[in-house]
Amino acid sequence: MREHAQKDEDAEINMTPMLDIVFIMLIFFIVTAAFVKEAGVTVTKPEAFSAEPKQLASILIAVTDNDQVWINRRRVELKAMRTTLEKLLAENPKGTIVIQADQRAKAGITLQVIEAANQAGAPNVAISANKK
Repeated sequence: MREHAQKDEDAEINMTPMLDIVFIMLIFFIVTAAFVKEAGVTVTKPEAFSAEPKQLASILIAVTDNDQVWINRRRVELKAMRTTLEKLLAENPKGTIVIQADQRAKAGITLQVIEAANQAGAPNVAISANKK
């Protein structure tokens, strides 16, 4: 009888170390994952010879051809642009703002977005373009 009870104890596998490793790996992949940022709409960007790839754009702003402004998949009015950008920059003070203006968007709207970004205290503001 004693021999039978000892075999049952030896047959059990302790799952705790395996679960610990799985959770540690999960946390590692979540922390190191590169999250894709999107402005919320698709725009036709203009082409430029001087276009350079920009790494680590933390705030994307899209200006559409019908002069709508989008940030983080939400439409934002120009009146609320500065306060919205101040909130986003408070979360990420060193964040780079990239403006994706459609090639048919009015220059005045894009200029107002740049002004709002500067007034909000953005350290870097860039305009997105496709490389020619």
